[in-house]
Amino acid sequence: MRIAITGGTGFVGTHLTRQLASEGHDLYILTRSPDKHPNTERVTYVGWLKEGMKPEKNLPELDAIVNLAGENLNSSRWTEETKKSIMNSRIEATESVLDLIKNMEQTTKVLVNASAVGFYGTSETETFTENTTTPGNDFLAKVTTEWEERAQKAELFGVRTVYLRFGVILGEEGALPKMAIPYKMYAGGPVGNGEQWMSWIHIRDIIGLIEFSIKNDKATGPINATAPNPKRNKELGKSIAKVLNKPHWLPAPSPALKLALGEMSTLLLQGQYVYPQKALELGYQFEYPELEPALKDILL
Repeated sequence: MRIAITGGTGFVGTHLTRQLASEGHDLYILTRSPDKHPNTERVTYVGWLKEGMKPEKNLPELDAIVNLAGENLNSSRWTEETKKSIMNSRIEATESVLDLIKNMEQTTKVLVNASAVGFYGTSETETFTENTTTPGNDFLAKVTTEWEERAQKAELFGVRTVYLRFGVILGEEGALPKMAIPYKMYAGGPVGNGEQWMSWIHIRDIIGLIEFSIKNDKATGPINATAPNPKRNKELGKSIAKVLNKPHWLPAPSPALKLALGEMSTLLLQGQYVYPQKALELGYQFEYPELEPALKDILL
């Protein structure tokens, strides 16, 4: 297949590019700085998001577009300026993808657009599936709602559209190494009260679900990209401690985190139980449905 990827140089994009190239697909990575990346036999870097760049002129007929572009949520404290950048980076990239679809001579078959479980808001008691259609009322819910609404416009061009609502992605990069640092220093423990849910997923299953969404014509609309067994924060911590053979004892108090991180502390202190009902009904088989084997694969 011929697949274009935005955000192809990030955490998920790098893993996706490596996997798809190894399977023999031809990949086109849309980037602001194509000259910084050497092309390979299977991977071509194409300029976009800068004035004068017309990626449609440098692309063949595409089978799929995967849109992963967006500013990192935890790169800095959530000032009003940072929040605006988080929102605008996703909207701008998705609008540019829509322009690309509109301007290409042949319409791509499918758009797989990143989203997040933040759509649902937070709760310690509710279970969220794709049947939950009412978004939460916090900042991340607003971001994901607008993000998905933009992506949905691809359907107007006859493009099958999927929004993968990513949970916390566990891999050698991303959040997990930071979570493990206190345990390696013998100072790990629950964050806040430890009761907040974490809907996690192994990086291999994120890549698997992206491929599954590309290939399965029945995949459409929102799909929860989370493992089927979410864990509370305290359970996650105990599992990390067990895998690393380190103690789980020293809590990180909520007031200190709120003081240090401000609104961004919600990423650590609040969560949601998200179940991948649609993926399972469509027949996706998780490589890592349970947390402890996933942690062992990454941390050991």
